[in-house]
Amino acid sequence: MNPRRLLALCLTVACGALLTGCSSGGMSEPGNPGGAIIDSSADPSGLRGAVLAQPYRIPNVTLTATDGSAFHLVSDTTSPVTLVFFGYTNCPDVCSLVMADIATAVSRLDPSVAADVQMLFITTDPARDTGPVLRSYLDHFNPDFQGLTGPMHDIRTVANALGVPVEGIQRLPDGGYEVGHGSQIVGIDSRDEAPVVWTEGTPVSDLEHDITVLDQQS
Repeated sequence: MNPRRLLALCLTVACGALLTGCSSGGMSEPGNPGGAIIDSSADPSGLRGAVLAQPYRIPNVTLTATDGSAFHLVSDTTSPVTLVFFGYTNCPDVCSLVMADIATAVSRLDPSVAADVQMLFITTDPARDTGPVLRSYLDHFNPDFQGLTGPMHDIRTVANALGVPVEGIQRLPDGGYEVGHGSQIVGIDSRDEAPVVWTEGTPVSDLEHDITVLDQQS
């Protein structure tokens, strides 16, 4: 098993999902750790990410889109493929790197596949990430990417359901703060299930490949 898949296995089975460099605190334990990860060589779908034997399911939660409208995580994720990433606009490093990888992967897709992809960036810092702030941040990557915010309790509920840890605020010496959060991307299919996650550093070519596979399976 390669190091990335082994790392993902520890993330899911041991409930110790990796936190980004946005925080130096301890790790939170996701409320829905999911099943064991299947090695892609034994997975008939051919997905290259960390495939879950027990997929996560989108929770019945409503958040708020950047234009202020309600966004229901089940009824408003109608695309064949939905990608979900938790982060925040003041994240000093990892968030922008992951978002750039997602944007690059989507830009390389066949246009017919790209039209089937919905990207959701769910903030872990709702106090600072207002709708306009999220919209401005996401427009740097892809204007079609959607940003979601809401009460921190609801954001944690969604994160736990998708196996992503979200830490509390970590105060900095200068008076500011960072927010620790899992750095994985969650892939959701047309059945509102997440059969695969991609850890930080997954090659763009693997993301492109897996998004196409998920679209073909829808």
